[in-house]
Amino acid sequence: MNNIMIWIFAIVIIGGGWFVFSNQGETETAFEKKGDVVMQESETKSEENAMEEKKTEVMKEVGSYELYSAEKFANATTGDVVLFFRASWCPTCRGVDADIRAHLGNIPPTLTILDIDYDTSASLKQKYGVTYQHTFVQVDAEGNLIKKWQGSPTLATLISEVK
Repeated sequence: MNNIMIWIFAIVIIGGGWFVFSNQGETETAFEKKGDVVMQESETKSEENAMEEKKTEVMKEVGSYELYSAEKFANATTGDVVLFFRASWCPTCRGVDADIRAHLGNIPPTLTILDIDYDTSASLKQKYGVTYQHTFVQVDAEGNLIKKWQGSPTLATLISEVK
């Protein structure tokens, strides 16, 4: 019986290690990757900023999906702001991110979705009581919590949750 338990334990440890190491180096989005080489963080950030500026210019009649910044809470004075706490290693987060990006034109004009890196946003996680990646938090213009939920698998379900 002890030998069986040892083998099960060994298989779980090896399998967990394989999962962790096989997912290292995956990036959040396709535009952060060039071929098989992941770009340096500074290149990624400058490219993300250029993408955000371009999206802002194009999306005057639809809502937006943008990288988080505290100044963007002000968008809640004329509409809704939802914070999306996601992790690059989280498969469900990647799925929602891909669905949102595939349906940017379906974001209501009054909705701003702010993308927040779950792994590097300790103060925001603490402020809103976020303990799990793939969490959504609707806030007002001052950044006060209106509603918090988890598990919207698509943009459509995320929109349906907004008060």
